[in-house]
Amino acid sequence: MSFTLQNEQCRVQVKARGAELSSFVRLDLAGGLEYIWPADPTYWNRHAPVLFPIVGRLPNNRYQHEGREYELGQHGFARDQDFVLLHQSEFELVFELRSNAASRAVYPFDFALRISYRLAGTMLTVGWEVENTGAAELLFSIGAHPAFRCPLLPGESFEDYDFVFDHPVTLERHLLQNGLLSGETEPLLAQQTVLPLSYELFAEDALVFKHFDFTHLSLRSRRSGHGVRVRFDGFPYLGLWTKGPGAGFVCIEPWQGIASSTTDSGELADKEGLLRLEAGQEFVTSYSISVA
Repeated sequence: MSFTLQNEQCRVQVKARGAELSSFVRLDLAGGLEYIWPADPTYWNRHAPVLFPIVGRLPNNRYQHEGREYELGQHGFARDQDFVLLHQSEFELVFELRSNAASRAVYPFDFALRISYRLAGTMLTVGWEVENTGAAELLFSIGAHPAFRCPLLPGESFEDYDFVFDHPVTLERHLLQNGLLSGETEPLLAQQTVLPLSYELFAEDALVFKHFDFTHLSLRSRRSGHGVRVRFDGFPYLGLWTKGPGAGFVCIEPWQGIASSTTDSGELADKEGLLRLEAGQEFVTSYSISVA
């Protein structure tokens, strides 16, 4: 089941499964220009999953907490759960997922996860609220994984696009080894604002950045000028990813959390980027996508 938001310029669709954004169409461009990847299983069968209660991979997909071992797959389980629709209006949708017996078997915490979508003009704001509904401290991470069509228009190629930063940046990528942080880094940009796209950029998996000093990143075609702008104030981690040669998408992923390292202890409490909430507390944040 999916739900729709629409104004004069844009139409957005969100699935109840995973509360996942599945379509973002600019109605007044090119007869209806779609920006979200259609989840073609040939390359990747998702659109824009929400990553919870972990971001990235755990060593051997396992962790320990309070003397017990649990198994939890990459990016957690929320993306594969059916959310309940709490609220629907012309320009806003709010979904909720609450802990249950099945979630506690792999993640022994009580929580409520609420995901909202608010459409205003050509901007979609995605809000997250995580509430600790239990008595014990809640340990979690949460992240975004939206996949944008690239190229957007016929006749364009993946290499016609750039990542454009909001000011000159110096960046190093944190390298991954089988989905885990290896502890090694590699320089990527030196006081530059543009990173041209190529599939070779992603030959060693995602580009992962930590504690950067920019809050916006655009994906833009040099030929048509069309693209998206993602804003993520207060996010300490960012991933950029595509599946590989031929995949017609690229992901811009603001994260509140990050993959484990190859030297991780396996204790959930020691995991880098983990967020903590006392009983009754809430964590609230958001990011936005603007289409042009």
